[in-house]
Amino acid sequence: MNYGLLDLLNLIGSLGLFLYGMKMMSESLQKVAGDKMRAILSSMTSNRFMGIITGFLVTTVIQSSSATTVMVVSFVNAGLLSLVQSIGVIMGANIGTTVTAWLISLLGFKFSIILVAIPLIGVGFPLLFSRKQNLKFWGEFLIGFSLLFIGLEFLKNSVPRVDQNPEMFAFLSNYTDMGILSVILFLGIGSLLTIVIQSSSATMALTLVMCNQGWISFEIAAAMVLGENIGTTITANIAAIIGNVSAKRAARAHFFFNVIGVIWMLIIFFPFTRTIANVLFDITGKSPYTDTVEIPFALSIFHSSFNLINTFVLVWFTPLLVKLVTWITPSKKEEDEEFRLVHINAGLMTTAELSLVQAHKEVITFAKRTHRMFGFVRQLFNETNDKEFDSIYQRIEKYEGISDRVEVEIATYLNKVSTYELSDESSRKLQALFRIISEIESVADSNFSLARTLKRKREQKVWFNQEMRDNLNKLFDMLDEAYNIMKENLEISQRSVSINLGPVYEVESKINEFRIFLKEDHIRSIEANKYKYQAGVIYSDLFNEAEKMGDYIINVSEAIAEIEKPVKHKSYPTGK
Repeated sequence: MNYGLLDLLNLIGSLGLFLYGMKMMSESLQKVAGDKMRAILSSMTSNRFMGIITGFLVTTVIQSSSATTVMVVSFVNAGLLSLVQSIGVIMGANIGTTVTAWLISLLGFKFSIILVAIPLIGVGFPLLFSRKQNLKFWGEFLIGFSLLFIGLEFLKNSVPRVDQNPEMFAFLSNYTDMGILSVILFLGIGSLLTIVIQSSSATMALTLVMCNQGWISFEIAAAMVLGENIGTTITANIAAIIGNVSAKRAARAHFFFNVIGVIWMLIIFFPFTRTIANVLFDITGKSPYTDTVEIPFALSIFHSSFNLINTFVLVWFTPLLVKLVTWITPSKKEEDEEFRLVHINAGLMTTAELSLVQAHKEVITFAKRTHRMFGFVRQLFNETNDKEFDSIYQRIEKYEGISDRVEVEIATYLNKVSTYELSDESSRKLQALFRIISEIESVADSNFSLARTLKRKREQKVWFNQEMRDNLNKLFDMLDEAYNIMKENLEISQRSVSINLGPVYEVESKINEFRIFLKEDHIRSIEANKYKYQAGVIYSDLFNEAEKMGDYIINVSEAIAEIEKPVKHKSYPTGK
């Protein structure tokens, strides 16, 4: 065999150049898009069919289904996309990735693209030194595009030729005439290559080169393409390892969608490939079974038609796919399901007023989530098991991060609404919602501060006597009451009904008076040596932070009152 180490290194280097060009092209386009990529994925996924179109367009642009699906998984993890929305985008990404095969088939093998690639580098290189970021990124794109096809050209010239290495062809032929077993074997090879290379597009390029050189037949190449569809799902599953349960389900959905497609294709594999060969023969007068030059074109047809049919069949079974991945990846904690925006996305409603209604609904959900966070703080206060304590603390920490993100997302949405012409009442509501989300986020921060103090208490092995515990539980009961009044007022204000601030001020008065009592009692207890000084410091931190949280909660209702004139109890002055 006339194929040495240097030839092998040339082959690996050519593949590396192809991959680097694809990576450079993909990353430069993502830089050009910037945050628009997130906005596109968030706003263009209102239903599964829009999701398919979005996935196709994004993948066509960045030329990497892996990049699209990893982005999708990360957005699901962050709560910007739901599981159903993500499945649509993933289906579209599978169709978008077939564009690579067409580019290579139509350009890479028809003429020497290197004749155009070098001048393109000449155009792109000066752009790298531009002071404008966008021009620099477009320069990177042109160079990446050129390197991709230069790598492909080198790849074609680096693989061993069958006519010069007949023993290699003989080796491959031993495994290509076993019918469906050969299909399954090369399906596995295609999956393995894609997992190793981490790019289905690169594996597709390698497969097309192998066909062009006569290494493998059309049917064997088609089997490898099916394997590449399975192998490409590994990237998203790796990305989902550190994600939440929704992210893991999105990655699993990608895997099962492709596997299910491969299974039904294996059942009709030989009739399907023969049909493609017959159609191509009718068009060109040449068959991929007898003319190796036609194999890349036939393979592109196979790749596209398989993904199109698979998508438009399985899209109707999206709810079942959701149930399957939900069953396979159960939620350990109920709260994992709720870390996402429920009522708003990147797009606005038909009118600014309707957009405000959606934002108000989201604020109510935000308030409910923060109250649930306080419930975890109360669990933390009474928890004695170390393992469970750590689990609850991590949950609270996660909620605090989510609260920060939700505040930013709602504020961004409200900023968009503010660019429209609003009535006086809508303007007041907009300003009130800005203040409300800030106060609710401050409530979440106070929850996390309480949790950190309780963690410090456990780490320092500080003990509270029963009176201290009873006092804090009583204060926490008052905060629960304040939370419920806040949520009720948010619900009422959504119906444009004036809220009653009487209960708000009553609970505020109770919290303030009890906090004053605790502060005075704390000083007396320290003087009487009822508990250690270290315990007293933590005790004081807890009831002071709790009182601060109460203020934030009250501020929410007062912000609501800015929208509608409040009706107060007679026991409180109305200013008349």
